[in-house]
Amino acid sequence: MDCPRCQSAVPDVAHFCHRCGQDLVPGAEKANRRFALAPNEPVASFALISSIMPREAGRHPQTYRTALTITLVAALLAAVLGWMPIAVLIAAFAIPVVYITYLYDVNLWEDAPVMVTGLAFLLTGLLAALFSWLSVGWMPFNPAIGGTDGTPAATPSLLGFLIAGVAVPVIGELIRQIGPLVLASRPAFDDLMDGLTFGVVSGVAYASFDTLVRHWDLLTTVVVGGQPAQLASLVFLEGFIKPLVMGTATGLAVAEFSGLGKGYDGFSGRYFGALVTAMAANVLFSGGVYLLGFVGTPSLSLVLQVVWGLVILGLLILRVRTVLQTALLEGALESASRAEDPEQGDEMGFCARCEMPLLPNSAFCSACGQSVRGRAKVAVTLESPPPTVATQAAAETEASQEGEK
Repeated sequence: MDCPRCQSAVPDVAHFCHRCGQDLVPGAEKANRRFALAPNEPVASFALISSIMPREAGRHPQTYRTALTITLVAALLAAVLGWMPIAVLIAAFAIPVVYITYLYDVNLWEDAPVMVTGLAFLLTGLLAALFSWLSVGWMPFNPAIGGTDGTPAATPSLLGFLIAGVAVPVIGELIRQIGPLVLASRPAFDDLMDGLTFGVVSGVAYASFDTLVRHWDLLTTVVVGGQPAQLASLVFLEGFIKPLVMGTATGLAVAEFSGLGKGYDGFSGRYFGALVTAMAANVLFSGGVYLLGFVGTPSLSLVLQVVWGLVILGLLILRVRTVLQTALLEGALESASRAEDPEQGDEMGFCARCEMPLLPNSAFCSACGQSVRGRAKVAVTLESPPPTVATQAAAETEASQEGEK
């Protein structure tokens, strides 16, 4: 039969079109809403790992969920006990360490680890530390954050909002674009998922060094007094919500810079639109955190800031998944319409997710709908199926007969 979407010839037993990813089962529930990188998830989902680690969505995402959960629990426990130096250090470096491990697992740096780590993490981190140090001199990011003595917050000012809620996040977003754009302009890293990943790395690096600079006083105090809920909220906001918000926002912009297919799109209208969206998300997050810092007691303000940050993060994750879904489906459809072989589509003998055989020139697995592009850059599947007992016995018999001759 032929696929009704791209007109490619597909087997009668296929569940998905191997060229465009169309669900071929009649009346399949919400078939067109399945996430191409994780077909067991809908596109409209808040699944974090499959959104910011797209090349791991089909292999072992549970490993990264477990790692993030353990580090989060450790940081919150240290904060509740008042061990803020330990809590801040764990919160500042938990996500960067997990994400750099992800880069290694999927070989995203393509034998250039120094350049990728330097441009995507260290350069952004150093620029973030310098800018944060200067911006703290203009005005603290939020006078209410870090206050553990229960004193009421000061009154917000227009100048404070313009600096902390507008200028700092906009300039910070521009800083986070530098390293990823340099990497995404190289032929080895011009894929849309690579651009997204480099943007996330840059965002978490910026947040990590920014947290260290702004909360340096907490690093130099052995035990900090204060309410456990307040300290835990501070660590959760600064160490986990902030880097994910910054990372997903920057990743969206860099992904549009990379664009669809081979070669990067560069400074196109879609990139500038995504950059404005990223800046707006950061302004909403930082501005909201600034204003909420003056609501009620420090404990109440931190809880409200956490809730506000989760709302912004949820919207960004939904946007990331929509961009990835659109890019994968449109890219595959364009390739099918031009009768082109999908990139690296014939190099994988088996699906990385369900381990079923792939049809020649597949962009998607015809059994589970997993995108072929959502894999590590080093093949992790077998090129041929493992030998069965029967085939091994036949091979041994043939070898013995040849020996007798």
